[in-house]
Amino acid sequence: MNIVSFDAFRTLRLPGVTFMKPENMFRQKDEILAADWVLFPEYWQVNALVFGLKKKIFPSLSTYLLGHNKIEMTRAFRMLIPLNTPDTEIQANTESRAAEVWDKMDLPFVAKIPKSSMGEGVFLIENRADWAAYLARTDIIYAQEFLPIDRDMRIIVVGGQVVAGYWRLQGQDGFHNNVSRGGQVDISPLHPAAVKLALYLAEALNLDHAGFDIAMVGDHPYVLEFNRLFGNTGLPDLHILVADAILTYIREQTDRDDDPQDPHRPQPPLPIAV
Repeated sequence: MNIVSFDAFRTLRLPGVTFMKPENMFRQKDEILAADWVLFPEYWQVNALVFGLKKKIFPSLSTYLLGHNKIEMTRAFRMLIPLNTPDTEIQANTESRAAEVWDKMDLPFVAKIPKSSMGEGVFLIENRADWAAYLARTDIIYAQEFLPIDRDMRIIVVGGQVVAGYWRLQGQDGFHNNVSRGGQVDISPLHPAAVKLALYLAEALNLDHAGFDIAMVGDHPYVLEFNRLFGNTGLPDLHILVADAILTYIREQTDRDDDPQDPHRPQPPLPIAV
């Protein structure tokens, strides 16, 4: 396979990879055209690669589109699995809409800035002062019910397979579970219902490189979000497991595309009757 990667860090272990800087995309167009796969482009590159050059990208287009901000992601979750999605209000940040959301939510609740990650831009709202401080930082209101949890799971799915997973125990601030914000890693077995939910979402939404954050309230799983570019610091050798899974997946996809008997292969147009 001829592979182009725009992220050297995430693809160092993959053989036959040509590394490019994103800013050189237009200058190296011919090399991109010759590639079988384009790996980890930046978000601003995706339309040009997929629609302009008709290239196969990894992660998938839907992984990029849904993973780009929490609003689109949450709407997809609510459409597919409303009972496994925390109650969420998404509104424009106007005085009237903010008042409506405040009246609907039970205290405490969680408010998020839609394009944040790694636990940044996630706030616990316990009073009007917290609410006012949040509103001053965002154009879009994203308010979500507070779940009574002190841990959640990070479940990593690549190419339809669970590559790894772990529990994230709440940090000293009593709110964030993110490892980057002081959360602790626990390698106890994952809850089967959470694993099942992660695999279902990955297949239903065509998410081929995702770190799902799933919490359990009793035996009921709730998906909080997924990260397209998840961290590799939670477990030893996680980057190796992920890289191996990526290689296996793109090889399988390439073989399937080359198989004339594959039922998923696009069929040529039927001849026009005359």
